[in-house]
Amino acid sequence: MICYLIFSVLIAAAAFTVRRRSLLRLTGAAFYAVQAAFAVRIVAGGLYGETSAVWFAFDAAGTLFYCLLCIVSAFAFFHSKASLHDCDLRQTRTYAGLLMLLTTAIAGAYFASNLAVTWIFLEATTLCSAGIVYHRRTAQALEAAWKYVFVCSTGIAMAYLGILLLAAATDCESLDYATVAAAAPGGSALYLKTAFLLILCGYSCKAELFPLYTVGVDANFAAPAPASALISTGLVNAGFLALLRVYKLLAATEVFPWVKSVLLLVGVLSLVVGALFLRRTNNYKRFLSYSTVENMGIAAIGLGIGGIGVWAAVFHVVCHTLIKSSLFLQIAVVRQVYGNYRINRIGDYIHINRVGAVGLLTGMVVLVAFPPSPLFLSELMILKQTIADGRWWLVTGIMLLLCLVIYFFCSRLLRLCYQPRQDELHPSATDRALSWSALSLLAAAIGLGLWQPAFFRELIDRIASL
Repeated sequence: MICYLIFSVLIAAAAFTVRRRSLLRLTGAAFYAVQAAFAVRIVAGGLYGETSAVWFAFDAAGTLFYCLLCIVSAFAFFHSKASLHDCDLRQTRTYAGLLMLLTTAIAGAYFASNLAVTWIFLEATTLCSAGIVYHRRTAQALEAAWKYVFVCSTGIAMAYLGILLLAAATDCESLDYATVAAAAPGGSALYLKTAFLLILCGYSCKAELFPLYTVGVDANFAAPAPASALISTGLVNAGFLALLRVYKLLAATEVFPWVKSVLLLVGVLSLVVGALFLRRTNNYKRFLSYSTVENMGIAAIGLGIGGIGVWAAVFHVVCHTLIKSSLFLQIAVVRQVYGNYRINRIGDYIHINRVGAVGLLTGMVVLVAFPPSPLFLSELMILKQTIADGRWWLVTGIMLLLCLVIYFFCSRLLRLCYQPRQDELHPSATDRALSWSALSLLAAAIGLGLWQPAFFRELIDRIASL
C-alpha cells in the first residue's frame, strides 16, 4: 500500500510540471496503469484479505469500491479533454494532477483499517476537491471552493470529535476498527450514541446525506462535469464506506437499534430533500447532484432497516456509481453542444446527438429504478424488508417520495431531449465517441441488474455481514 501511494503521488506530482499536453496524456496513462496493476495485484496477486503497513487492509469493501474507483476515475480523466479544450496548459495540468491526487486519497480511505487513517484521507480529499472546484477561476467557483473547504473542514472536525469519543467510550489505545469493535460492547451508551451522531454529521458532507449534503451539490455544480462524475460517486462512496464501517463496529452494542433508527431518519430526510430539490433546480448538474442525495438516502434507509436491507444498500451504492458517472459524462457532452446546463434554455437534444440522448433517456429509466435496472432490485429488497418489519407507514412514505422523484426526473430529461430549443441557441458539433463511451458504463450497470456473478455476490455478502 505504501508503494502504491508513493508511485501514485509521484506521478500526480509529475503532472503538475509537464510542459506539453502530449506528456500530460502519457502521465495520465502511466497513472491509470498503476491503478490497474494495483487492482490486479489485490484481486489476483494474493493481497486480498491481507493487511499492509498496520493501517491498511485489503478487505472486500475496499477491493470492490477500489475497482469501481479505477474505472470511474479513468473515464473522468480521459473525458476531461473535451471539457478543458478552452483552458491553457497550466490550468489543464493542475486539474489533471488534482484529479490523480483525489483518486489516490479516495483509495487510501477505502483501504484504511484505522479510524484515524480514514479521517486523514477523507480530509485530504477536501483539499484535492476544492482545487478541482476552483478550476474555472470564476467568482462563482471561488465561492464554491471556499464553501467546500469550510463546511467539509467543519464536518471533518465533528467526525474527529466523534472518533475521540468512540476511543474514550471503548478505552482503546488503538483506533483499529477490529480493536474498537471488540471493545465497543462494554462502552458507555451515551458516549457511543454521541460519537455516532458526530461521525454521521461529519461524514455526511462526503456521503452527500442530510444534513451537510449542500456542500457536495455546490461542488458538483462548480467542478467540470467529468470531475463531478468522480466526486459524486468515488468520493461519495468513501463517505458511505466510512459510515458503514462505524455502523458495523457498533452492531454488537446495545445502542445498535438506536443507530439504525438515526440512519433511517437521515435516509428519509435525504430522500425528501432530493425529491423536493429535483423540482426546484434549473441546472442539470445540480439536478444530478440532488439525485445523488436521493439515492444515498435510499442506501441509508437500507442500513437503517437492517437485515437484507444492508445487502441492498451496498448493492445500490455500487450500481449507482456506474449509473451516475455515466449520466455526468453524458451531461459533459451536453455542455459541449450547448455551452451551458440551464434546464429552461436547452432542448431538442435527440436531433443533435441521438446517441447521447439515448444514453440520457436510458440512464433516466435505470436511475428511477424501472426494470431491468439494478436499482429496482435494491429498492425492492429494501421495501420487502420494510414490509416484513410491519412498517407500512414507512413503505407508504418511501413510495410517495419515489413517485415524486420519478415524475421530476423524467419530466426534466424528456424536456432536454424533446423540448424545442431557443432560437438564439447555436449548438456546436458533438463528439459522439464520448457519448458511446459513457453509455458503456450504463450498460455495465444494466448487466449487473440482469446477472450478478458469484464472486460479486460473495464480495457484497462479506461487506454486508454484521
